[in-house]
Amino acid sequence: MTTERHPFEPFLPGNARVLFLGSFPPQPKRWSMDFYYPNWINDFWRICGLVFFGDKGHFEVAGEKRFDKDRIMKFCREKGFALFDTATEIRRLADNASDKFLEVVTPTDLPALLEKLPQCRAIVTTGQKATDTLCQAHGCPAPPVGGWVSVQIAGRTYQFWRLPLHLPCLSPLPREKSGRLPDLFRIPGDIGSGFLLHACSGKPDGFTYTNKGGRYRVVISTSAPLM
Repeated sequence: MTTERHPFEPFLPGNARVLFLGSFPPQPKRWSMDFYYPNWINDFWRICGLVFFGDKGHFEVAGEKRFDKDRIMKFCREKGFALFDTATEIRRLADNASDKFLEVVTPTDLPALLEKLPQCRAIVTTGQKATDTLCQAHGCPAPPVGGWVSVQIAGRTYQFWRLPLHLPCLSPLPREKSGRLPDLFRIPGDIGSGFLLHACSGKPDGFTYTNKGGRYRVVISTSAPLM
């Protein structure tokens, strides 16, 4: 079975304080742009649009099923967000975009990546596969979804955060008995100059996000400032 090398160069703005790491891009036939989180059904950029601009379609090209790569890159440079994945070579065990059928052949050389990001303070994995790959490669414990642990990589200390995948095919989380919408994830309020704080509109405890999988609450955590 053939393997695939990573199709994108790491996106590493010199001012990046946060490094987002997914698992690996889907097949090109599923791309809506040639950049990170390219799958049209992946809600990563819609959540960013909702958070920072109050518009989940902010990074979509009007009238087309594709994201605006140039606008996204400009946004990430302004916010200090770096992007790559936890694998540079994989083998697909099925013809779909599921992480469950990805076999990691070569994990990313994370110390070499972080050496190019002198201001980076936090590493954020998006999804179980990305989290498992990083933990296996560096012998560190996995943080809970929405939580963080302190890790040392190449002599530097980072906050290691774990987010879920941003795909609408995720099953809706069950409502709590009180009827309150469950928390989808938590992100520290000061990551990336206030990631998730901008669009709260006076509601510091979070906001509700709706996709095809259900309705969720996005919660901002201010209890864990970056080192």
